Amino acid sequence: MKTMLLSVGALLISAAILLAGGGLLSSLVAVRAEIEGFPLTMIGLLLSGYYIGFVSGCLLTPHMVATAGHIRAFGALAALTAAASLMHAIALNMVAWMLLRVITGFCFAGLYMIIESWINERATNKMRGQVLAVYRIVDLVAVTAGQFMLTAANPAGFMLFSLVAILISLSIVPVAMTRAIAPKPLVQTSLNLSKLIKTSPFAVAGVLGVGLANGAFWGIAPVYVQQMGYDILMVASFMSAAIISGAIAQWPVGYISDLVDRRKVLIVVALGSVAGGVFLYMFGAVSASFMLGGGLLYGLFAMPLFALCAAHANDYAEGDEFLSISGGLLLLYGLGSIVGPVLAPMVMQWSSPSGLFLYTAIIHMVVFVFGVYRLTRRSSVPLSVQEDYVAVPRTTPAIFEIDPRNTLSDDVENNPDADPEDNPAP
Repeated sequence: MKTMLLSVGALLISAAILLAGGGLLSSLVAVRAEIEGFPLTMIGLLLSGYYIGFVSGCLLTPHMVATAGHIRAFGALAALTAAASLMHAIALNMVAWMLLRVITGFCFAGLYMIIESWINERATNKMRGQVLAVYRIVDLVAVTAGQFMLTAANPAGFMLFSLVAILISLSIVPVAMTRAIAPKPLVQTSLNLSKLIKTSPFAVAGVLGVGLANGAFWGIAPVYVQQMGYDILMVASFMSAAIISGAIAQWPVGYISDLVDRRKVLIVVALGSVAGGVFLYMFGAVSASFMLGGGLLYGLFAMPLFALCAAHANDYAEGDEFLSISGGLLLLYGLGSIVGPVLAPMVMQWSSPSGLFLYTAIIHMVVFVFGVYRLTRRSSVPLSVQEDYVAVPRTTPAIFEIDPRNTLSDDVENNPDADPEDNPAP
């Protein structure tokens, strides 16, 4: 473990700083937009813009890195992200913010991809499980810390945007000073929808549903908490409750899903997500305890859904398809996250601010019903050939290179003289 941490320590520090800054900025934009009186539909569009940029960044960053190199590309993207963060406080109009969110999403995708591919390069196959576990802990702690930074200053002022810019700028230092050799070119990921549907229709429906629901959650839940009459501390506490409970749920959910038909676990977890949404819709405004309890319940079920869907899809995939299947599902999640923040505000305007969780409950109910239907259409894979469940952060397709289920990396390490063209990356 000590050797592993020394090998990727600087990169993990950069990742932690980035994730904290990203977590703070995501909630800050929603809170500040509400303070500035932006229409609810526009707040949803801001998050859609972020995911438009994010998906574009996942697709285009490999070309940028191939042209400029890892460190120069990282420095350029970090500088652009810091500038865009500051511009939010200067250009207080909806059109400018929409453009800034697209730029920010593009840059964060590139920054995460570069760090994750670099971490993968430093991790041997024996270490990949440990590295991914540590990275998951870094993700949880950093994003939670970012949420509570929201209480460090008045969101209506300039300081919090400055704090984001400082964090992004500081993330350059460990990368710039690392002595690690730059990794190989980034893997190019594409979305082959017909192949994904052929492999697992339920995983495709589940991931799309997760994007539609959780995409809206991340961008609009802070506004929901504000409109329920709670303060900024409750915004940070509510978001953190969902994050922490989702992280805690990964182990028991994954453990159970490795022992039984994974589709049944997916169905139960989708139904639990419905229950969490209905609880927040009905009781979120009752008291702070009910609000936090609802956040815990929602995170407990909704957050593990993506990893369950990815594991289920790979149960039916060929051995060399792990990266293409997992990366494609993550891009599909991104597409769902573009649409979700547009649809949720419509339900909220028709219903009430708590309509956000009426919307998520409807989406998760569709996933539940489709899952029950799929049980009648396809037999389960034998438990002996089911892939292990791994709690993978929903960052970029590069994260799946670190995943211990990635047999492509096993083949390259076990046969370093092999021609990569014999087993090409997707």
